[in-house]
Amino acid sequence: MAHPRMYDDDDFGLAELRALALAFPEAIEKEAFGRPTFRAGEKGKVFSYFGQGQSGHPRPFSVLVLLEEAEREALLTEERCYLPSYLAPAGWLGIDLTITTPDWQEIAELLDSSYRRVASKSLITRLDTEGGPADQR
Repeated sequence: MAHPRMYDDDDFGLAELRALALAFPEAIEKEAFGRPTFRAGEKGKVFSYFGQGQSGHPRPFSVLVLLEEAEREALLTEERCYLPSYLAPAGWLGIDLTITTPDWQEIAELLDSSYRRVASKSLITRLDTEGGPADQR
């Protein structure tokens, strides 16, 4: 049984996230558990989720990224950042886009870090050669 769709295409921040995430080499969008995910290649791993919160505290307008522990811990000192339910133990960080005005350059840089954690060596080489959204803003 498929999960019900839990977002609208005009949700706050989704268009901006989509534009950034899909600018990475061979990035694709795939709906999973009713929410948009962005993956490094057709069979690649997820490097970003849109709209997942914490138990009892939904955060529908948020971006999730997979970061190194030190970077994640530094960002957790900010009110807008949180540990998402189910995904936090694997290193994921949530950024609530409604707490402050989103800094899309920073989001692009965090997406870059997350993409590099899951992408194949050949995709990372392409990113280094061609540049990505963090380099173009």
